[in-house]
Amino acid sequence: MEDVEQTIPVDELAALAVDVAQEAAAHVRRRRPELFGTTPAVDPVSTKSTETDPVTLADTETERLIRQRLREARPDDDILGEEDGGSRAVPSGVRWVVDPIDGTVNFMYGVPAYAVSVAAQVDGESVAGAVVDVARGIIYGATRGGGAWMSGADGARTPLRCNPVERTELALVATGFGYAAGRRRAQGRIVADLLPRVRDIRRIGAAALDLCMVAAGAVDAHYEHGLSPWDWAAGGLIAAEAGAVVITPPPDSRADEGHVTVAVAPGIAEGFLALLDELGAREPLTGD
Repeated sequence: MEDVEQTIPVDELAALAVDVAQEAAAHVRRRRPELFGTTPAVDPVSTKSTETDPVTLADTETERLIRQRLREARPDDDILGEEDGGSRAVPSGVRWVVDPIDGTVNFMYGVPAYAVSVAAQVDGESVAGAVVDVARGIIYGATRGGGAWMSGADGARTPLRCNPVERTELALVATGFGYAAGRRRAQGRIVADLLPRVRDIRRIGAAALDLCMVAAGAVDAHYEHGLSPWDWAAGGLIAAEAGAVVITPPPDSRADEGHVTVAVAPGIAEGFLALLDELGAREPLTGD
């Protein structure tokens, strides 16, 4: 990994991730214009894994835009995306892992919590990434070993650090739920046992934003079963570079394998991970 990174311009990858994610976010805003004071667009919907797992025309359009821009800039790189796929096998060299709209249900309903996520990986490990909170206009970014930051409309970058929380029972914890009924049932049981042991639970509906919220101190921890690489590739790096203890699934994993993703502020990492172990929440949830 280190030898390969020496030959790869990580700062250039990071700049490209930010530029492409911002352009993609602008396209998503045009596809949800009622949030920005204009007439809503018609957006046809289909489904993926279940009837509750939607994909919109905006998802597919945005991923095509991202792929086009990445191929123009780096034609030899691999691309793995949520909508148009790609090989799960970890390639040599650079692989881009992209989610055109993380939080599609929020996007459909007009809930302002959805994001564009773009990450560059080498040997399955993220080395650069950007997440754009589309509705709020906030950009999160990081490079491996270079720290994490966020910026708003003025473009000024603010370094990110996790909260200095030291007691697990005071942790504000974000989580999410799968689409299959069996996994939801198992996730609900874990939440029921976890809730009395922490400050409170938040369910934002976009894992990339959850991970960035750990980095920014908006929550103290995030855990979720069954995420795909495009859900955590950028956000996980951003959280880790902000000081979080981050656990991600194997880079070639599939959502139906049910691996857990965790990001937790360092001061409560030992206690929170022990609590997840006690509740059986570090084990994969593969229920249908």
